[in-house]
Amino acid sequence: MSAGTYTPAPGAAPLGRMIVSQAAFETKMLLRNGEQLLLTVVIPSLLLVLFSTVDIVAVPTETNGGEGRAVDFLAPGVLALAVMSTAFTGQAIATGFERRYGVLKRLGASPIPRWALMTAKTLSVLVTEILQVVLLTVIAFALGWSPQGSPLAAVLLLVLGTAAFSGLGLLMAGTLKAEVTLAAANLVFLLLLVGGGVIVPLDRFPDGVASVLGLLPISALSDGLRDVLGHGAGMPWGNLGILALWAVLGLGAAARTFRWE
Repeated sequence: MSAGTYTPAPGAAPLGRMIVSQAAFETKMLLRNGEQLLLTVVIPSLLLVLFSTVDIVAVPTETNGGEGRAVDFLAPGVLALAVMSTAFTGQAIATGFERRYGVLKRLGASPIPRWALMTAKTLSVLVTEILQVVLLTVIAFALGWSPQGSPLAAVLLLVLGTAAFSGLGLLMAGTLKAEVTLAAANLVFLLLLVGGGVIVPLDRFPDGVASVLGLLPISALSDGLRDVLGHGAGMPWGNLGILALWAVLGLGAAARTFRWE
């Protein structure tokens, strides 16, 4: 045994390793949480299956060359809902209670920088969304969905949608009490589920109301995905612009107002 074999070597791990380890931990915690699984997996999957197989809400079916399948309208909207459930609702609730219980304060005092901690949380959201998209796509394929359009455009929409909802979720979690965040995030989820073009088409609303609802991030994401995957449209610059604006406003406001304790 050479001298120094058991000599302590204090010091922080490399930054990249800290981010990856924290992201893996965040992902495991999210997937082990029953409420989070209900929001991120169970509800979107049930909505996709139920509304695609049972004639509950009249939806436009002039997609995919007029073949008239409800799943062609519903699948893009449910993908958008899955992004919102993870990046906004789930992240807002989890981060809000972490702030309340002092978890964020303790993590903020650890060697990992605060910006790296937020990066890890974002990576955790992206990993969860990939799992959601794969699962929902498999279910949609089983129901007869045949998407069209550019995969690049769909990915850009999903990434910008994630940024927009993540910023809004962190803004809520960093400024409101945990109990208020829990109630508000779930209420917003339900309201946007009904009024965001996910299940009920926006043209079912009065013109003035539909115009306002069309500016919401969930509407921009669901309509953009529907245009690309259902109609084979090109790059949806208008929807991308709306999502980018929400992302800048949400992330900027969250960075300025977020309280760690």
